Amino acid sequence: MLEQFVTALPGSLAPILLTMVISAVCKPADARYHTTRVRYVRVAGVVLGIVAAIVFATLRGTGLLTQRTIVNQPTLVACILADIAALVAFAALVKNEPEQKLYTAGNVIFGVALALTYFRALPDVILRVTNFVETGQTPFTSDMLLRALGFTLGIAASVVIAAIFSALVSTVGARIFAITGIALTALIAAQHVIDLTQILFSTRAIRLPSFAFRALVWGLNNTLTLVIAQAVVFVIPVAAAFVAGWKTAVEGQTIAEVRIHRKFKRHAYVAVAFSLLAVLGVGAALTYGVAATHVEIKLSEPEKYVLEDGVAKIKASQVSDGHLHRFEYKASDGTTMRFLAIKKGSGGIVVVLDACDNCGDAGYYEKDGKVICKKCDVAMNIATIGFKGGCNPVPIDFENDGTTVTVQTSVLDANSSYFRR
Repeated sequence: MLEQFVTALPGSLAPILLTMVISAVCKPADARYHTTRVRYVRVAGVVLGIVAAIVFATLRGTGLLTQRTIVNQPTLVACILADIAALVAFAALVKNEPEQKLYTAGNVIFGVALALTYFRALPDVILRVTNFVETGQTPFTSDMLLRALGFTLGIAASVVIAAIFSALVSTVGARIFAITGIALTALIAAQHVIDLTQILFSTRAIRLPSFAFRALVWGLNNTLTLVIAQAVVFVIPVAAAFVAGWKTAVEGQTIAEVRIHRKFKRHAYVAVAFSLLAVLGVGAALTYGVAATHVEIKLSEPEKYVLEDGVAKIKASQVSDGHLHRFEYKASDGTTMRFLAIKKGSGGIVVVLDACDNCGDAGYYEKDGKVICKKCDVAMNIATIGFKGGCNPVPIDFENDGTTVTVQTSVLDANSSYFRR
């Protein structure tokens, strides 16, 4: 349950917060111009992004799309361009009241940015749905219900946090939220830049100087920090709301004015208090929640085997004990990859990659007679190993004459991409 929660919350937080900020910034112009059709551009962007994310996640989960780089690289380029355009649109809204043409152009930019942000953020969240039921288990179990509850609470937490922050709008106005939008979009853009740089570097499309490589490593190792920062940027409207409440004097020429000022002051302080709790809640939930669910599991050391004449040879007796056996191979393109061999109960020996379509090269380990994905903790009965799809290890061609299990190195070379995403 906790693991599903700490996966769903950070995965859904950025697009939901961005949706709320854009709505807050555009609200005054929405009311001024009464242009419902233009407003629907933002809604269409959200819907399009969610639908595209579902399609992409489905293709990945069913194994129909194994080369994610084909999709990820061009969409990340588009994301970064949309982020830059959104930063310009937010900056324009900070400086002045938008004319109708600027308002229309801003809505189009925001719609595109929202579509791409949802598309990038949600596939990994959606794929968690496939982990509700472990392979070999019946669908309706207490564990399944707890996982579903954790997932639902994670999404709901993102929505509630965005709703709490949105309460600040009536106190500080749209311009302060436009400034917040700049900070939030910059953080989202930073994550997109990190993801794109990782792809370009791993595919050897670019070379990085030492300082850039260190920055990339920091970004990859501090993804959680960037997510928490997305909530922390709302300290900007929190501070503005506190100042507005502090400066508001509870006085007026009439009793009605006094009540209005008192209500404004009380609303400002309540919004500040709840917003600060939301920021602290995000930080605590992700920091301690992730720490509690991500105890590092070390993969077993690779075993020895014979490699000659383009064939990897493993003694059948070496892998016939029903346990997981891991082997390492350096592909012709220089990629270090791993593959597994295991005897499936009373069945035969099967050879698979130590990687899957969903979680990449995180690897698998054995526990309580099950093979478990290190990244998402999905457990599989050994009998299911060798079947493609979901979080199962990717099957590869091999031969077994009863004495020796052989794998052509050309087969391994052809699958090296699983280990350089």
